[in-house]
Amino acid sequence: MGDPNLTRDETSRRAATISVHSYLVELDLAAADDHDLPGFATTTTLAFSASAPDTWLDFLGDSVEAVTINGESVAVQFDGARIALTGLRAENVVTVAATGRYSRSGEGLHRFRDPADGATYLYTQYEPADARRVFAGFEQPDLKAPFTFVVGAPEAWTVVSNQVAAQRSTNGGVQTVRFEPTVAISTYITAIVVGPYHFVESNWSRDELNVPLQVLCRASLANYLDADAIFEVTKQGLDFYADNFDYPYPFGKYDQVFVPEYNLGAMENPGCVTFTEAYVFRGAATQAQFEGRANTILHEMAHMWFGDLVTMRWWDDLWLKESFADYMGAEASSVATRFTDAWVAFANRRKAWAYLQDQLPTTHPIVADITDLEAAKLNFDGITYAKGASVLKQLVAYVGRDAFFEGCRRYFRAHAFGNTTLDDLLTELSATSGRDLTAWARAWLQTSGVSTLALEDNVIVQTDPRPHRLAVGCYDFDDEGRLVLSGRTEVDLVAARTPIELPDAALVLLNDADLTYAKVRLDERSLRTVESSLDRLADPLARGLIWSALWNATRDGELGVQRYLRIVRDFAPAEANSALLSSALANAVAAVEHYVPKSELAAARHDWLDATWTSLTEAEPGSDAQLAWARALSAAASTDAGRSSEIRALLDGETVLEGLPLDPDLRWLLWSALAATGHANVDDLDAELVRDDTAAGRTFRLRCLRARPDAEVKQNAWEAVFADTSLSNDHLDATIAGFRAGGRRDLIADYDGQYFASLRRVWSERSIEIARRIVLGLFPGSDSVEPVDEWLAGNGDASAALRRLVVEQRDHLTREIRVRAFNRSVV
Repeated sequence: MGDPNLTRDETSRRAATISVHSYLVELDLAAADDHDLPGFATTTTLAFSASAPDTWLDFLGDSVEAVTINGESVAVQFDGARIALTGLRAENVVTVAATGRYSRSGEGLHRFRDPADGATYLYTQYEPADARRVFAGFEQPDLKAPFTFVVGAPEAWTVVSNQVAAQRSTNGGVQTVRFEPTVAISTYITAIVVGPYHFVESNWSRDELNVPLQVLCRASLANYLDADAIFEVTKQGLDFYADNFDYPYPFGKYDQVFVPEYNLGAMENPGCVTFTEAYVFRGAATQAQFEGRANTILHEMAHMWFGDLVTMRWWDDLWLKESFADYMGAEASSVATRFTDAWVAFANRRKAWAYLQDQLPTTHPIVADITDLEAAKLNFDGITYAKGASVLKQLVAYVGRDAFFEGCRRYFRAHAFGNTTLDDLLTELSATSGRDLTAWARAWLQTSGVSTLALEDNVIVQTDPRPHRLAVGCYDFDDEGRLVLSGRTEVDLVAARTPIELPDAALVLLNDADLTYAKVRLDERSLRTVESSLDRLADPLARGLIWSALWNATRDGELGVQRYLRIVRDFAPAEANSALLSSALANAVAAVEHYVPKSELAAARHDWLDATWTSLTEAEPGSDAQLAWARALSAAASTDAGRSSEIRALLDGETVLEGLPLDPDLRWLLWSALAATGHANVDDLDAELVRDDTAAGRTFRLRCLRARPDAEVKQNAWEAVFADTSLSNDHLDATIAGFRAGGRRDLIADYDGQYFASLRRVWSERSIEIARRIVLGLFPGSDSVEPVDEWLAGNGDASAALRRLVVEQRDHLTREIRVRAFNRSVV
């Protein structure tokens, strides 16, 4: 097979010789519900100009049956990844008839059978370059064109694409739907959704513009779909962007489809946005979950302008869409919806992702050097999203909100339906702000790394110095014992040391209000105040920044892990912000499993398990906190069986906690914990499947079965990961999670050698999505980096993307070893 990777240089050369006028893509999906048929017929007709006689089309499918160039049939030259085109004229029409393959990995055209009713569902997912799994084309973002899709499907099914249907005909139980042509868009944001989807309709209007709205999901999830809440956020978002972007929504309709076995949170296909079904809540959900869904809806909506209307030329400038969408998701949530604390979750959770990524040896600037598609796939990371959004928030503070949004408006008008680079955006922002942003871009967009800020004797000390505009908050106790802001000083930092005059205060918080991107440390007096009085601090953003500072210091080996865990045990039960609570609980589990010395691990696990049980039983009935602690209990109980009888009593109904809904997902989480410690057997899991024989139930059951602490079970799981290529993406994840469940190194350490021996074969034989899951999910959690170093030394010629994943996992392991050693020395 030819190399499916594409480089920046070769696609740039192709773009210099090609101008695409239109695509006609015809897909025959009439037999899609016959799962014995692995493929589908796909025919693509492209009209394009060419200034060179030769080029190629990209296609990853089973076969190419015929190629016609300007009305003449030519010999097929297909190497499995590229279709060679020769003898081109100045103007060309090329038709390719081929056979594509349905996907089980979430890449290309994914096919799913719903166990609840046997119905088949299809959807596409292409970013960054999987449209070529469905139709032949020029798979690069800078060769935009209008697309016309024609889809054959069973008559009773719903068929959705980027545009509205222009014609629909039926014959012999098969419908053929021809959609209106799209405006010029990139291949990776085209979309097809087909199946017996349940749908709800609404609409949004502004002036002369009327936008039909739809929300869709599988029929078996219809009872859980809260379409009204989704429409509410959608309309609020369209209002926000209409007010601030002053460029009419450009894609006609706005469908939002919740699809099964999805690899992402969502994808911004214009007019047909796809989302993970995790956002269709099958039971109780916290405010943090609703806020997270709203943020994602608004993030994807921002892409209609940043990414879809104006698209980066190549993946180096991925930030031009993702950083802006991440910023806009939080900004629109805080301004236009009921989730006014959206920046709190951003400061605590999204930025944690950025800080983690930016400390790896593979860190990169926000404007990255992306040489090929494999590198692009791995750069959908915390830097491109959360760090970029953090830097944009700082830019807004620097140039002013009005100038920032006016720059965006000029950018849309200047580059609508085109492709851009960093310079195009900076030109508009510089013009509206009156500032030369070259130095700012160099400091923040074209360098990597994260500064750490600490206060030492009225001097702010900065590692990795760069320019910051930040606030320093001083907090003291008022007459009622609350910690309140007593003064705030704004300061510009440039050098490694910056003197500052501050009043005496019980708590000093650097980067108060979260104006910049930096890790902060608490001085010892402030830390003692936090240890005694964190629950007295009313401001949720300040608390979020403190929780973040505590966690960063713990994972950097500067705050003792037991001290951190005491703070969580003392103050997480009183944390009123559900996003902050869920982060604190997740970080506590990570602290126990990765940073507690091995000699103290059993005791730490037991203490945390007891803390989760106590907090669960004492939480307010029906509250977000009660649900969050129940989930935390399931995580803690997977490594310590001390509460297995209490959990069994909950599941059997012998114990009832008022207000706690034991919905299917929570029940499976609790069964997962029992399975991992050997307190649930096959009969238990089969009985639970009878209660919840759904797609989610079957995936949970598989995970539970693989989690049982038995050597043969682990061996079977290992073999399934590497040999069973029929596993879907979700079932592969469940198998890997089950294999790793319970922290039982005694059962899985012997597989370390096989892991390293299999890496290159996995990377070459599996799709990058599936290979990445295997490489990351099965990386050995040993006490030594020696095997990793041996593999890296012996595989210098391996794919750069594969080596990057291994290097990053090595760094995580090195940190664990280092921080555990630090904590052994802490008294």
